[in-house]
Order: sequence, then structure tokens, then C-alpha cells
Amino acid sequence: MQSPARHIEDCLARIARHEPGIRAFVAHDPQAVRAQLAQPAAPGAPLAGMALGVKDIIDALPYPTASGSVLHAGRQPAADAAVVAQLRAAGAVVMGKTVTTEFAFFSPGPTRNPHDRARTPGGSSSGSAAAVACGFVDAALGSQTAASITRPASYCGVVGFKPSHGSYALTGIGGLAPSFDTPGVLARDVAGAAAVHAVLAGPAPAAPVRAACPPRRIGLCRTPWWDRAEPATRQAMHLAQKAFATGAEVIDLDLAAFAEGADLQARIMAYEAAQTLAAERLTRPDGLSPVLRDMLRAGVGIDRDQHRRNLGRARDLRRRVADLFGGLDLLLAPAAPGEAPLGLAATGDPIFSRLWSLLRLPSITLPGLTGPTGLPVGIQLLAAMDADEALLAHALWAESLLPAARRPDLSDDAARDHAGRDG
Repeated sequence: MQSPARHIEDCLARIARHEPGIRAFVAHDPQAVRAQLAQPAAPGAPLAGMALGVKDIIDALPYPTASGSVLHAGRQPAADAAVVAQLRAAGAVVMGKTVTTEFAFFSPGPTRNPHDRARTPGGSSSGSAAAVACGFVDAALGSQTAASITRPASYCGVVGFKPSHGSYALTGIGGLAPSFDTPGVLARDVAGAAAVHAVLAGPAPAAPVRAACPPRRIGLCRTPWWDRAEPATRQAMHLAQKAFATGAEVIDLDLAAFAEGADLQARIMAYEAAQTLAAERLTRPDGLSPVLRDMLRAGVGIDRDQHRRNLGRARDLRRRVADLFGGLDLLLAPAAPGEAPLGLAATGDPIFSRLWSLLRLPSITLPGLTGPTGLPVGIQLLAAMDADEALLAHALWAESLLPAARRPDLSDDAARDHAGRDG
């Protein structure tokens, strides 16, 4: 078995060789990584030697936290975020800060999709997803307000786990919309996500979920936005349904009653973001991207009474989905419209996760399926609120029925080919 130090050195070598073409990190210091190795983890530390990436809205010493914004460039935190402190204490080694979109919204950073560098890796946890896909890290912290874990996990072909809202500590994490902001993890497999979850889900580490558990009944959710699903996602959903039906009952669900969910999520997020980013919006608006300024302007245009009504409708939908789980263990839903779109100027459409973020449900995106050009297309599994460990156990079962995730080709020849195409 490889020692933790040797494993970390191998990760450092991969970063040194391939990071210039991927740009997953906004800050990475091999000396800081080796300094952590000089302080061995406590005996029995559950994550000893795990290489960890940290999304750049999350404080992690010795690095600044810029949140993908020129306005916060060089901002030096006084301490690790709570989630980083927990993971370090469990033996994880912080490899650096991963690229995020501006304030975890839509304006992209420089990260490229490892499977095709002419395509977006998704956002806002773009660098975290790419770093995991490349093997730069074993797992990476991300966050989700709309679709910021689910979409990059699907596009980059990795596991993306978003726990139930409120499961992990938020201290030291830059926020956008408190009703939805949720830290989570991107990992190469479900076991890796479960190991991180076991450390972060409480004040002390617990035993991780290790045993697969077949669900009895799965609800197939094409969602009210199925007309926006590309053939790649339609095929992925069909293949996943077929695979899961060998061990569970799969029934079709009509989610017409939840059709306002995506718009509700967008309105609540805009209102809360306009509050959260009030200092930037009011004193330095020229430092914000046009897409972010537009969203904040929309939030300012929503009055408090409208916002209260929106919150009330969201609570009503959460009650309805709780009733839905009375006869179901799991939901199967699209993770993204299709393969990662061409171009780096945008991060893709969040439509297939807005509803679930509004409902605050735990979600996991599983890789293994591919689209017509061979790029990853994930599927999304969801469980009832606070059924995070049950979701992970079901996901271990589902993972075993799907094809193995395709890893990106990081050979020097592939890198040159992509670089030529990009140029």
C-alpha cells in the first residue's frame, strides 16, 4: 500500500505536469503541501493522506480567499474555515485553492474541462470538479446554491455530493443566498464522498457509510423541464432507469405541481444575493461582472412582501416533496441538460438542479454514462431531507450498476491536441 507521503508526492507531480493546461487551481504551493506532511496525522485519522482541494470561497491557510472576484483579490483569512479545520484534523492534506466562478455565481474562471479543453467544466465548483477528474486531488470541497456541485460533477465525470441544507458548518465560507448555500464534496467515487461526509456532518467524525443498500422504490423524475434535456441526457436517464430496474421498482413521477420551483429558486437567490453582496453592489459595482450585476439588480427589484410570499411558496413545496417520499426511497433525475457545452464564456444551464436546491434535499451526481461525443453525462439521485446516509448507501448500490467513470486523457499528446484546437 502506498504511503500517504508518496501518494501526495504523486499528486504534486500530476499537478506540476498537467495543471498549466487545466487551470484548476487559483493558488497552489508545493512547499505548503509538504509542510503539512511534516506534521503527521494523528493515529487512526480517518482521512490520513487524502489530497484535498478547497473551493476559493472557503478559507484555507496559507492561501488568500478571493471568491473569484477582483474585488477580493489578496484577501487573507485569519483561520481555516470550519470544514477545512475538520478535514485537516482528520488527516486530509490541502493541496491548494480551486477556481470558482465570481462569488459562486455564473461568471466563469479560467478552468478547462479535462475531457475536452474547448468546453466548460461547469460552475461554480469548476476547479474542484476538474481537479478531482484529473487526479490532482482525491476529493475537493465545493458548494451549491443552484447547481454548483451537480453540474460540474456531470460535465467532468466525477461524483458530486450535496448534503441536506444545513448539514455542514458555514463558518469561513463566502455566502450568496443563505436559503440555499450548501457546502459539499466532489470525489472520484461514492466511497470518497462518504468518507468526507462522515467527518463534516457532525462536530466529531462518525463511521462512514460503506455498505450498499438497494432502494425498494425509485421515482423517475423527468421534471417539468424535460423539453430542455438533450439526447445525451435522455439516453443517460433511460440507461440508468434500465440498470436500476434490475434491483428496484422504478415508477414515473409527475412533478407538474413543482413547475414553479426553478423560478422561485432564482427569485429568492437574487433577493438574498443582493443583500449578501450589498457592500460590493453599493460601493464597487464596476468590479462586478455584467451577469452578476444583472442578477443583483433583479434582486433589488423584488420587494420584501414579494420575497415573503416566495419563501412561503418554497415552504409549501418542501411539504409536498416530503409527502412524496412517503412511498419512495430515492428519486432519479437529470443532472444537466447534456454534455458540457462548447466554449469557456459560460458554465452551462442550472435548470435541472434549481428545484432540488429550493427543496434543500440531499443530492448525489453519479458518473459513468457518456454522450454522443464520448463526454461524461451524469445522473442525479435524491433522497428525503436529512436522509443523507441513506442516499449514500443507495448511491453505492447505484454506482455498482453503472459503467466505470471515464477518466480524461492527460497524455502530453492529448494536451497538445487540445491546445492546438483552442488556439
